[in-house]
Amino acid sequence: MIPCSEIRYGCSVFYISRENYFCIRKKLTGTMKTQKTTGLLLALLLMAAGCRSSKEEVRVFDRKYLEVIRDARKEAFFFLARTSTPGSSIAVSVKGKTIWSEGFGMASTDLEVPATRYTKFRIGQVTQVLTALCYQQMVENGILHPDSAVQTYLPGFPEKREPLLLHHLAEHTSGIRPPTDAELFAKGYNVSLEKGLEIFSGDTLLFSPGMYQHASHYGYNLLGAAMEKAAGVSFPKVMKSWVTDTLGLEQTVHDNPFITIQNRSNFYDYNLVAQVIHAPTLDLRSRMPADGYLSTTEDLLKLGNALLMAPHPTKSVKEKMFTLPEVTGEYPPVWANGFLFVKEKNGNTLFVRRGMSTTRGAWLILEPEAGIVLAWLANLSDSGEEFPGLKIMNMFRDFTAGRYNRDETPGQEERKQLP
Repeated sequence: MIPCSEIRYGCSVFYISRENYFCIRKKLTGTMKTQKTTGLLLALLLMAAGCRSSKEEVRVFDRKYLEVIRDARKEAFFFLARTSTPGSSIAVSVKGKTIWSEGFGMASTDLEVPATRYTKFRIGQVTQVLTALCYQQMVENGILHPDSAVQTYLPGFPEKREPLLLHHLAEHTSGIRPPTDAELFAKGYNVSLEKGLEIFSGDTLLFSPGMYQHASHYGYNLLGAAMEKAAGVSFPKVMKSWVTDTLGLEQTVHDNPFITIQNRSNFYDYNLVAQVIHAPTLDLRSRMPADGYLSTTEDLLKLGNALLMAPHPTKSVKEKMFTLPEVTGEYPPVWANGFLFVKEKNGNTLFVRRGMSTTRGAWLILEPEAGIVLAWLANLSDSGEEFPGLKIMNMFRDFTAGRYNRDETPGQEERKQLP
């Protein structure tokens, strides 16, 4: 949402977007002498209709959690200052209720546009959770068959020494290599999803499908191309039909550098001397299923809560989303449908996805026991220093359990040492 400007008329206050404000101002300047006061007020009302109050845009916080929110904000501020991150957004929900949502810094440093709750950031590999959810629902409805070979849907994809099945792609057990750094940042303008498969289609698999887990962008890109073929429509339409429309993720869209996307952030990178600079243009359309989507933190909360407690998707789909696959090798699996399973000392399991790469940093954390979902997005990678998402999640978990102590807040000692 574009920041609003405030216009006062007598005892009334109107909030309109800056774009409309300057439009109104220009129009009224030339007509001030001929228009009556009532006409001016009517014009303001019509043009300001539907615009949110500026107070609504700043932040959401539940006063019950005010104490822990203050400490979590400090953690976030210190991190953003240390890493020189231009803009960021954080949101937390407990038992399905959003208790904190706020933007920090700038979505565009050149245009001086602040980052807000409504800013769309690149979500990186968190996109794979969306793709996996779409895949599982198509499987449940009989559109995809997980035990079918990839060539069932993509006959032109080269056969390997051993059958490569559809479920291997979703489970990260395909043996397809990960992309190189050069491939991750290749320009590749106007490349279709299927055309992008040519980069790796002729390569030998790293291991027999189903033996080990090894996360790969390319496996999910191949899965997305198969989904396109099975549905008979483009991948964005598949995603819209099965996930974003169904779950009400209105701010979640695929990134396209050649169209205007409302509230999309600018993106940044570090240069050789660790200065923050504008990142070069990236065309992610050939890798939409792996890391090519934009979203807001509040949309990611909707996604997390839908997987934990909402009636849709179905119970069977949710169970599949949180079921580790079987592997034939000696190393146990840790990935399932885009999520990394993090086992805690107390026996609880967190479902975590980090979307880290140049131009974006993203975290989605689901804590099913306490019903906590945390989403964090930024327009700069956290590869230099990992965002304290797990630390902040633990702060909220301790608070909900009644054992939160500000004197023992994680990071408190470090803060005392700061000048």
